[in-house]
Amino acid sequence: MKIGVYGSAFDPITNVHLWTASTIFHRKKLDKMLFLPSSKERRDKSLRSDDEHRIRMIQLAIADDSRFELSTEELDAPIGKQYTYFTMQRLKEQYSNDELFFVMGADILVNIGKGSWVQGEKLVEEHQFIVMARDGIDMLKTISKSPLLRNADDGRFHLVDKGLAMEISSTYIREEFSRGGEPRYLLPESCYQYILNNQLYLDTDS
Repeated sequence: MKIGVYGSAFDPITNVHLWTASTIFHRKKLDKMLFLPSSKERRDKSLRSDDEHRIRMIQLAIADDSRFELSTEELDAPIGKQYTYFTMQRLKEQYSNDELFFVMGADILVNIGKGSWVQGEKLVEEHQFIVMARDGIDMLKTISKSPLLRNADDGRFHLVDKGLAMEISSTYIREEFSRGGEPRYLLPESCYQYILNNQLYLDTDS
């Protein structure tokens, strides 16, 4: 099987997360997409809701789509092993007969290319990637300018332009909730109601 591993904070999961996953699934002819919420222990993440809430919102969002599955592999990892390289190593063991692709945005590709990710060089050397376009980022130029990326550019970077520059920031949604707004149609209705019922993001300032 061809499996996409879609890592994000999902704080909260949005309709664009789902649309992106569906687009990638179709374009790259995947058999499964894993939604991989980030660990709160990562130094590059600042999360506003507890793991249990993010897990539940993902479960609600993907409940009706058999192509999508939740993976808590990163959340369950021991301290120090919660970064993407270690997570992908464990997933490779779990899915030893399958082909894995780490799904990320072009902005993440830039960060990896700069060497700012833990074990970023090993991550690039040992895995395949599906990279989604972002406005203002030239993906080919990003690869060619980075020694780390260009020396591994043997077809492992599968570049995808979704064809529609539609982005919904989880930060924007959190801000709307904190100010009494109604970002109802930016995320699944089940998640919207869950946030209201659990009074999430009411005190966030970011």
